[in-house]
Order: sequence, then structure tokens, then C-alpha cells
Amino acid sequence: MQEHWQSALTDMRGRLSEENFETWLAPIAWGGSEGGKLRLRIPNKFYADWIRTHYLDLILELVRHKSGLRDIDVTWEVDERLAQERKPADKPRESTPPGALRPASGPSAALRPSSGTLGPHGQRFPANLNPKYRFENYVVGPSNQLAHAASSAAASSPGARYNPLFIYGGVGLGKTHLVNAIGHRVLEDRPNARILYVSAERFTNEFIAALQNHKMDEFRDLYRNQCDVLLMDDIQFLAGRDQTMEEFFHTFNALYHSDKQIVVSSDVYPQQMKEMEERLVSRFQWGMVADIQAPELDTRVAIVKKKAEQERIDLPDDVAHFLAETVQSNVRELEGTLLRLAVKSELLKQPLDLAFAREALRGSQPRRESMTSVDDIQRAVCEYFNIRMTDLKSHRRHRSVAQPRMIAMYLCRQRLNTSYSELGDRFGGKDHTTVMSAVRKIESRILGQDAEVLASVQAIAHRLDRS
Repeated sequence: MQEHWQSALTDMRGRLSEENFETWLAPIAWGGSEGGKLRLRIPNKFYADWIRTHYLDLILELVRHKSGLRDIDVTWEVDERLAQERKPADKPRESTPPGALRPASGPSAALRPSSGTLGPHGQRFPANLNPKYRFENYVVGPSNQLAHAASSAAASSPGARYNPLFIYGGVGLGKTHLVNAIGHRVLEDRPNARILYVSAERFTNEFIAALQNHKMDEFRDLYRNQCDVLLMDDIQFLAGRDQTMEEFFHTFNALYHSDKQIVVSSDVYPQQMKEMEERLVSRFQWGMVADIQAPELDTRVAIVKKKAEQERIDLPDDVAHFLAETVQSNVRELEGTLLRLAVKSELLKQPLDLAFAREALRGSQPRRESMTSVDDIQRAVCEYFNIRMTDLKSHRRHRSVAQPRMIAMYLCRQRLNTSYSELGDRFGGKDHTTVMSAVRKIESRILGQDAEVLASVQAIAHRLDRS
């Protein structure tokens, strides 16, 4: 089985950029196999999380093809010696002073010393940023225009504009891309800027380790004094962790009052984060709150074309449109589908044309006859409330029309993940912010157990499910 793994690794080197391959796949070492499970050795747990998200499907596809076996899985074995073994091949680095807390350690920090700056004591201060995620390759459309503009402004004047910047949106819509892009832009303009990019989970783990090892002074010095820009992904995971929230609260205050830029991302709006302290929620709204919605068709086409260009995939226009129509709600899934399709095309020695794409993705295409559309939801709402479609799409503000309209918008967001801008068009030319406000009002009433709204939403949803 080892030879199949090595052969798959060789293929992956040809599919990925040299930097990505050397950063994420080259450090993996063979650990053995047993009963259809490959055991791969990795320098630390972060590798497993990253590879599982970005490369596991490609790994499994190639190994299955090489071995002829379909039932293959991967298990990870952390072997910290691997990081030490790779050090001689890396560029010379300044060593961290004995006993110092290593900032944001991880594979990016260990393998890309050029991605950071030098700290005040001469130690390497890694930004830990993903080299792929930059403003230059971020596709902008109506669904993410506000978040992109706010991110660009914050990166151009860190600490002065939109501080803090809170970016929220669903899974796989590009939050992490923007957060990393901010870090890269700051480093381009200010090469000596000290940037920390961490997930909320990593912040929590480092906080716990500092407590256990009696290094809280160093932890606080790192995050409060030695940091010019703090970029934190998935801030919602701090919710419910009282001690960590308390520490982050004081970290936030220290950075904010020193005019240091703070950028956080979340999959929900600040006020919807359950078990998050109110004082933190309040601070998240001090600056700019920008949302990212599911991309529209034209934006999805542009995204898949951009990805094909980056990965050197020859993608016909009709295939790009087909993929954009098939995968509608998640950018990460859209890009992953393209990569899997390209790998399959290469393995089977077949051209990546529309006929091949349709056949390869036949099982993942939604059945048109069972799909719910915006029109379906609008009709169901009109029937339930006994109002006319023209009233639903009008600008009338009477409660008998306004509440059904808000419920219809809410159901479209929940069931179809339709963007705010598209919903505005479908409801008579409403503004993006008007639709957003309507959806939040209904969400708030549902969370507040408003019996009338709950009954209406459930009854209409039941009608849609039966149709």
C-alpha cells in the first residue's frame, strides 16, 4: 500500500502549486496500513484539520484509483519529530528565547518563516497566514461586496477604520479568505507589522496551556502588547467558555484602546451567538459588522473560473456554468467539486466537457421537480395569509402585508439561502438592508417564542414540504 501512497503523492505534486505541496503534503510521512486504513504521520494536529478540509477528498480519490480498492480511509498519527526533521531544509531562523511562548504555532509558522516579521526581542513572529487567500484572487459580487470593501478599508488603515471588523456568514462562503487577505495586505504595506491569525479554538487551547504552565504573563504580553493586528476565525466557539471569554474581553480592550486592529469572523450575527457574554457582543458591534451571503449565479461562475485558472484546469464555459448551477450555496463545496471533477477527468483520460460533467455529477444534481423556489414560497405565503402576490411585492407597510412579506423573506433565506440582494429584487425592488432587517426581525421573534409567528412559519413550511 505504501507504493500506492507514494504514487498518489507524486500525482498531487503535479496538481498543486509547489508552495502548497511543500507546506501541507510534503511533511506527511508514511505510518503503515491495516485493514484498508492508511496511517499517515503528521507534525501536529493542525495538519490533520487542514488536510481533512482541503485535500482529503483528493488523497482518497488518488489512492483508491492507484490501489483499485474503494473502501479506504485515513487515520492520522501526530509525530512531532517530523517538524524537527524538516528544519535543516528550511531557511535559517532566529530562535525563540528559552521559555518564551511561541506565537500562533502551526505548520504555516514552522514552514514559512517569510510569512511573518521579527518580534521585539529578535524572535520570529509568524503571521500564520494562508498564502492562497489574498484580495487579488477574491471574487467580488453583490453577496460579498460589503464585506470585501470593509476588509480592504480595515487592511489599508488598521486600527483607524472599521475597528473592530466583524465578518459573518455561512460555512464555506469566504470569511477565512477575507480575514487572511487583510493580514497579507497589512504585511505588504507594513512589513514589520506583528500579526496574529488564530482560530478561537487555538486561542482557547493556548490560554489553557498558559494557565497550566504558569505562563499567563507571556500569553498576555503576546496578545496584548506584541500584536498589531489580531485576526480570529470562528469567534462563536468562545461562547460558553467563561474563563476564555473573560481573557478575550480584556485582550480586546487592551488592543482596542491601543488602536490595534481587531478582525473576527463568525457563522452567525453577533446577537445570535448563544452563551456569548453581552459585553463582548456589544463590543463586536462597536465597529463594522459585514455579512457574506451565498453567491449569485454570475459570482459562482466567476469563482469556479478563477479556481480553474489557479489550478491550471482547462475549464470550458458551459462546464463552469453547469457547476455554478449545480452547487449553489457553498464556495468551498463548489471549488472542491471542480477539483474532484478535474482529477476524475485526468484519471479516466476523458475530456472535461459538459457531457462528462453531467455524468460525473449526476447523483449530486438537485431534482428539479422536488426543488422549492422563491416563487413557491411566495405563493404559499399568499395562500396562507389570503393576500395577493402584488401586495406581497408592494411597498405597503400595513401589518397585514408587512408581516407575511417578512415571513416569506425569512423562509427564502432559511430554505434556499437566497442572497439579500436577490430577495430584494424578487420582492419588488427592496433594498438589501430592508430584506436583512426583515429576516432578522422574524429570527428575533422566533427566538423569543412569538406564538403567532412560530405557528405561521411552521404551517407554511408544512405546506411547502407536502407540495
